[in-house]
Amino acid sequence: MLRIPESTSPATETPAATDRAVPDPSEDNGRPALTAQRGLFFGPSALVPEDLYSIVEKGAARRERTSVTLDPSTRVSTNTYFGRFHATYWQRWTDVSSIEVRAVVTGTGRLRLMASDTNKVWRIVEAHDVRDADGSTIRLTGPVDRFVDGGGMWLEFTTETGHLTVSDVTWTVPVTRRVPRTDVVICTYNRAEDCLNTLQAMASDPDALTSVGTVQVVDQGSDPIESRPRFAEIAEALGERLRYVRQPNLGGAGGFTRGLFDATAGEPADHADVLLMDDDVLLDPEILIRLTAFAASTRHPTIVGGQMLNLLHPAHLHISAEYAEPELLQVGMPVPGALKEAYLLGTDERQLPINQERRVDTEYNGWWSCLIPAAIVRAIGYPLPLFFQWDDIEYGYRARSHGFPTVALPGAGVWHADFGWKDWDEWHRYFNMRNGLITAALHTDFSVRRLTRRLGQLLSQYVISMQYGLSATLLQAMEDFLDGPEILRDGSAAAAAEIRRIRSRYAETAMHPVSEVHDDFRDLQVVRAANPPGHERLTWLKRAAYLLTDRSVHRSGFVPAGDAHWWHVSTFERAVVTDMSEQGIRVRTRDKDVALQLTKRAAGTFRRFVSEGPAVAQRYRAEMGNLTSRDNWARLYGLDD
Repeated sequence: MLRIPESTSPATETPAATDRAVPDPSEDNGRPALTAQRGLFFGPSALVPEDLYSIVEKGAARRERTSVTLDPSTRVSTNTYFGRFHATYWQRWTDVSSIEVRAVVTGTGRLRLMASDTNKVWRIVEAHDVRDADGSTIRLTGPVDRFVDGGGMWLEFTTETGHLTVSDVTWTVPVTRRVPRTDVVICTYNRAEDCLNTLQAMASDPDALTSVGTVQVVDQGSDPIESRPRFAEIAEALGERLRYVRQPNLGGAGGFTRGLFDATAGEPADHADVLLMDDDVLLDPEILIRLTAFAASTRHPTIVGGQMLNLLHPAHLHISAEYAEPELLQVGMPVPGALKEAYLLGTDERQLPINQERRVDTEYNGWWSCLIPAAIVRAIGYPLPLFFQWDDIEYGYRARSHGFPTVALPGAGVWHADFGWKDWDEWHRYFNMRNGLITAALHTDFSVRRLTRRLGQLLSQYVISMQYGLSATLLQAMEDFLDGPEILRDGSAAAAAEIRRIRSRYAETAMHPVSEVHDDFRDLQVVRAANPPGHERLTWLKRAAYLLTDRSVHRSGFVPAGDAHWWHVSTFERAVVTDMSEQGIRVRTRDKDVALQLTKRAAGTFRRFVSEGPAVAQRYRAEMGNLTSRDNWARLYGLDD
C-alpha cells in the first residue's frame, strides 16, 4: 500500500494497469483486442437477483459466477441488464466495428449470438453446434453495424438430450487507440464498513483489477477505515495498488477532486483517467472492465458513467439517462425515452424483457460510479468546491459546454441506496439549493423571474406544511449564494457545520423512533390525502387563512410518508409524519409566530435576490477559472503544488 504524502510528488512509482490486449495477436487476425465485458451468469452476491445476469427460460441449469451448466432440454439466455452487449452505445460513440465472443464449452448443445433492433425484434447473428466437447474454445463474431438507434447482442445456449457447460465467456473488441491507465478513487466519510466492503469486492476479483492502475481511498472521516482489523487484510491483497489518503472533510467534491488532482499531477503523459466510486455501493467489480474499455474506445474523450440500481430494491434501475433544470432546482429528470425506476425483471406490454433497447443520451451522470478522462480535466479544470450536491451535475454540464459528452452505459451498474427512501428535509438540502443556484448562475441565462417563482413556490409550500427548518434552510441557501463566490473559499466546510446548527432550532427536522409517540392512539389515526388540488394557488391561500385564523381541518393525525403533500399536511394543527426512510417519524406542529418570522425574513431575502442576483451570477462566472484551478485545490488541501 502507498500512503500519499502531503505533496503532489508521489514517493513511489504508481503501478500501471495491466495491458488488456490479447497476448497472441494471431488469434485475432493479427489485431490486438480489448476485453469489453465478461459473460457472467451470477451476481457478486446472493443479495442481487441472478436473473439480472442470465435467465433459465426453459428446463434446469446451475448458474455460477463465470459458468453455467445446462441439463437436457434447457435454454439459457443472457438477454438481461448485465448479460447484454449494448451495441447501440458502442456504434454511436466508438469506432468499434465488430465484437467477438469467446467461450469454453464442455458437452453437447448449441450456442447462438443473438441481436435485437430498436423494437426488440430478435435475430440470429451466428450459431455454433458442439458435440461431446471437452473444454473447447468457441468463437462467435458479430458486426456492430445496425444499432445506431438501438439494439444489443446477447448469448443463447440450448440443449436437447445432452448436458452443456459454458464458462469463461469474454466479449472482446478491437483496440482502436492506446488504452490509458485508469485509477479508481473512493471518497469516504465515516462509512468504514461500507468502504471496506467495496474494497473487498475489488480485491476479490483480480481479473477486474487488471483494468485499473491504483485504487485510491480518500478518507475524510473521524472514524478512519484503517482503524478496522480487516483493513490490513484488504491492503495486503491490493498491495502497491492501494493508495490511502487522510484529509479534512471537504465533502464529496473535495474527496473526489483529490483523486483527480493526484491522477493529473506532473506531465500530461503521466496522467491517468479516474473512475470515481462511492464508498457505500454494492459493487460488481465487472464495472471496472466495462467502463474502462468503453472509455478507451470512444472517438473523443468522453465521461462514461455507470448506472445506479436501487440497493433496497436491487432489480430496479434508478434512471438510464437524465438531465437537470438548474433554474427550477430540479435534477434527475429522465431524458425522453429513458427508463426511470424500471423493474428490470419485468416484461412490457408485448411480454418482452424490460431493457433500454433504444439509445438515450444523458446530459450528466452521478458520481456513484463515473469515469472522467484526464484529457477532460486538462481542458475544463477541476470540480467546483461545492462540498457535495450538484458537483457532478455542474461538471457534466461544463464538459458539455466544452464539447465533451457523457454516456451512461447500460450494463455497467452499481447498487446504491434508493433515493426514494431518503427524506427531503435533511441538512444537506442546503447544498442542493445553494449549489443549484450556483449551477444556474454558471450554465443558464439566470432568469431571475423564473428562479424567484420557483423559490417562492418551494418556500410557500414549506412554511404552510410546517417545515420551518426546511424553510430556514432554503433562505440560508439563498442568502449564502448572494454572498458570492467567497463562500466557497474554505470548500464549504463552515457552511456544512452552520446549517446543522441552524436546523437544530427546529424540532420537526429531527426524526424519532415511532416508539417515542406517547399520544393517545385515537388522536393519531392515519389520515390519507385526498386528490391533488385542482387550483394550487387558491388551495394555498385557503391554507394560509387557516394558519392566520388558527383554524384547521384536523387537530392531530398520522400522515404516511407518501401522503405528506403540503396541501394535506397543512390541514393539521399537529401532524406526525412518517420519515421517507420508514425508520421513524417527524412531528410537525403549527406555529404561527415562527411562520410569520420566516415570511418576514423571506421578503427581505427575495428583494435582495431580485436586485442583486444577476450581478452575483456574473461574479461566479468571473471566478469560475480560479475556483476550479489546480492552485485553488492545492490551497484547500494544504499542499505545495
